[in-house]
Amino acid sequence: MTQQPQDEFDSSVENAEAWMKAIQERLRINDNTKGPRSALEARLRETEKIRELEPEGSLKMDLILVKADAALRSVSEDKKHEVLSKLKDIKALWEETAIYITHCHSRIEWVWLHWSEYLKAQDEFYAWIHNMRVTLEPDIELQLGVKEKQWQLSHAQVLLNDVLNQSVLLERLLEEAASLFNRIGDPSVDEDVQKKMRMEYEGIKEEAQSRVKLLEKITKEHERYSANVNRFQSWLNGVTERLNGCIGEITKSSAEDKLKALQEIAKNIRNGGKKWKHLESQCADVIQNTSPLGAERMKYELEELRKALEKLKLLCNEEEDRLLKILQSESAYESQARRLEADVQEFRKDLQKLENDLDPGVGEKSEDECVALWRKCNATRASLAVEESKVERLKAQLKELLHFSQDVQPHAESVVSAIQEYQSVRGKTSKMSVDTECQLRRLFQNPLQDFEQWKLSVKMLLDAPEPALAQIEAALAESSQFKEKLMTLQLKKDLLNNVLGEEEAKSLLVEVAEASKEREILHKSLLQRKRKLQNLILQHQDFDAGFAPLQNKLSAIKAKVDLENEPQPDLLGKKTQLQRLQMIQDDLAELAIQMEEVEKLVQSNTTHRHEMNQLSSDSQALKRSLEVMIQKSEEHIQKHWTFNDKLSDLQQWITVTTEKLESYQCADGERSTEGRVADLERLLAEFPDKEIHLHLVEAHGQLVMENSSPEETAHVQAELDQLKESWRSLKEMATSLLKRWQLNRPLAGEKKKTDSVDSRQISGPAFRPLGVDLSHKQERRGERQNKSSHLKLLHDFEEWLQGENTKLTKILALESSSVEEIKARHSKLEELQSNVPDGQRLFEDLLHLHPVTGNTEDLEDLRYRWMLYKSKLRESLSLPVDTAEVISQLFTSVASSTGKRSGGVCAYLRRVCWAALPLQLLLLLLLLLAFLLPVVEETHSCKLANNFARSFNLMLRYEGPPPT
Repeated sequence: MTQQPQDEFDSSVENAEAWMKAIQERLRINDNTKGPRSALEARLRETEKIRELEPEGSLKMDLILVKADAALRSVSEDKKHEVLSKLKDIKALWEETAIYITHCHSRIEWVWLHWSEYLKAQDEFYAWIHNMRVTLEPDIELQLGVKEKQWQLSHAQVLLNDVLNQSVLLERLLEEAASLFNRIGDPSVDEDVQKKMRMEYEGIKEEAQSRVKLLEKITKEHERYSANVNRFQSWLNGVTERLNGCIGEITKSSAEDKLKALQEIAKNIRNGGKKWKHLESQCADVIQNTSPLGAERMKYELEELRKALEKLKLLCNEEEDRLLKILQSESAYESQARRLEADVQEFRKDLQKLENDLDPGVGEKSEDECVALWRKCNATRASLAVEESKVERLKAQLKELLHFSQDVQPHAESVVSAIQEYQSVRGKTSKMSVDTECQLRRLFQNPLQDFEQWKLSVKMLLDAPEPALAQIEAALAESSQFKEKLMTLQLKKDLLNNVLGEEEAKSLLVEVAEASKEREILHKSLLQRKRKLQNLILQHQDFDAGFAPLQNKLSAIKAKVDLENEPQPDLLGKKTQLQRLQMIQDDLAELAIQMEEVEKLVQSNTTHRHEMNQLSSDSQALKRSLEVMIQKSEEHIQKHWTFNDKLSDLQQWITVTTEKLESYQCADGERSTEGRVADLERLLAEFPDKEIHLHLVEAHGQLVMENSSPEETAHVQAELDQLKESWRSLKEMATSLLKRWQLNRPLAGEKKKTDSVDSRQISGPAFRPLGVDLSHKQERRGERQNKSSHLKLLHDFEEWLQGENTKLTKILALESSSVEEIKARHSKLEELQSNVPDGQRLFEDLLHLHPVTGNTEDLEDLRYRWMLYKSKLRESLSLPVDTAEVISQLFTSVASSTGKRSGGVCAYLRRVCWAALPLQLLLLLLLLLAFLLPVVEETHSCKLANNFARSFNLMLRYEGPPPT
């Protein structure tokens, strides 16, 4: 019976060994990156198929372990060593095979990705070559002017700069092609292909440079022509200014001096004709490299300059003729001036005679005297109208004198003086006539004026919102008096016709009739307003009856709201308070409906409307305050629910974990303990996350206590204290259990530690394929390099982690009072979260290069700090703003209190590491046990040992992690 288990074990070992060697042989055949792309793709598919067979190997190893367990129970002590030796060898072979499978597939897949990215970059380069050739192939297009030519030159220079900048990308692409050719040896990336790419680039470069040179020549030629045109234009402007100054000069110089200056200007103009001929020849050269429309513009511009030059010549000749005409007009000026002075003297005598006839007299005049004076003024005004023709004749004579170049100021002053005398007499006559008319009109229009004033006062009284009833009655009395005055004025029709004439009298009587009609309308309006005021008095009594209950009801609702400001003792009280607030909100909505009904009574009363507006404003303010209280109450209830849920979950986990640990303490025997290793490992792995959960429960408890009564605060604090006491008891129980296991199993721990050292040597960074043996000297050199790399990575990762933790602490310490600040703070936390994958890669490299003889305490300390930072960052991103602030305060208070007791954060971390030392030792034992239990092989993968994939230089635009 003892021989059969051993035979089955040997048979399973032989089968697994043969299967592994077959797999290694297939890998050796496909472990090559040389050849065309199709062959590389075929090898990639083959390695993928081989990698899919890895679970089959795991099943074979599981079968071997089962057979080994049966053989160890049945064979003698002498043959157990042989069974364990075979088991160790087959495990080593399986580990080596699994590593070879992953490395072979990763190497081929990475070369495939490198080749694909190179082909993409090559396609983009040839696309750029094609686009640039299409751009540079057409001939240079003729431009409109110098600015367009400058823009065309600038565009060509931009294209040349683009070509020159592309040389960097070309060199990089050629470098990648050479690197890829060394790996695959395919003709598609050989030196001929690289030379062809460089030749095509050089051709594009030469064509772009030649285009820039030609455009520079054309542009400079046009710029010189434009400068010459501008200089000619400036010269032309200067000559024009001299000529204008000579023509408009106001001096006492003689006509001969002016003619001499004009002759010098004409000589200068003749020299300008030669300059224009030179511009014409230069323009013909520039037109050859200019568009047809631009050439037409240049010709038009040159022709305009020629026309301006000819215009100056013509203007100079005209000025000479003008000077001759001035000399001829001086004799005609003297005769016209003498005739003008004689006419002015005769006109003044006639005005003096009319002025002497006007004498208004002194004192108050009677009605007949006013009529006689008014008629006399009309006769004088008729005589002045006849004299107006003489005024126009004098003005015409003065205008004729102005056509001459001599000074006409004395004659103009004489004419102006005579015209002023005429205006004075006419003004005096008009004033006397107007004054007389005013006196007569006052006698007849005083009733109308008084009526207009009364009409304005009545309109103001009618427009007033709340006029007094006594004022309305007084206005009605005055209306009756005006009725009598207007009727009396209508009886004086004959008198008005004799004094003012028929038209004036008729107009006055029309005004009287209109005033009578307006008085009737205003009288009716006053009567209507009187009746309306009487109705408003009745409405005022109705408003007082409905406004007082609204005030009382609003005061009662406000009193209810004030009673709800007190914090509640428990969750039930908070829910009840929310229901009461909602009922108060319903009462306030009912009050708003009642207010709308009362507002219908105050449409025409300003005082009542003001009272209703004030009541409505108080109601709206109370409504907003009530809405804020309801929102805060809902938030407090939600926070209390969250705290209760998280507290219940953690308490339940602590209770279940405590029962399991108590069952472990009651179990005796090594075999029983080994059977619970997996469960204990899973429980211990949950401790760090649950400790963070404990901090979250404390944070939510702080939020609940901030918005609760003193009784509820004491109750929540008691629950938190009880929770922390249960957590401390659970940790002490786990620590004591670990210490007892360490005392019972020292030998097993040493054996597993030896296996762990062997395993770490196998999965280290120095990848060695099958059949390759390195010397002892190379091993020692590699070990020294690993140690130096480990120390450098450890120092770099500590500095990076300290900087990230400092940033996180500053972000959480900021107070967020607005939506913009909250968004900015969340974006900073997301930026820190984006750096976590880089930190994780640094930490994995640190674990990957950790030497066998290194100090594990520093590494475990760093692992704990890294885990605490990630948890803190993750919770800060997922929690609301107020919860994140409380958690930040908790972490800060813990760090500060620990620093005061132990001398800083480093001392606190050392204490934490020493306190967690038993747990670390247990995890180390479980890790060493993994080499005897391949079931946990997935947590000990060779992904971190893939030195080929991690040392591969990332090519082109591929920035992701290497495939493993």
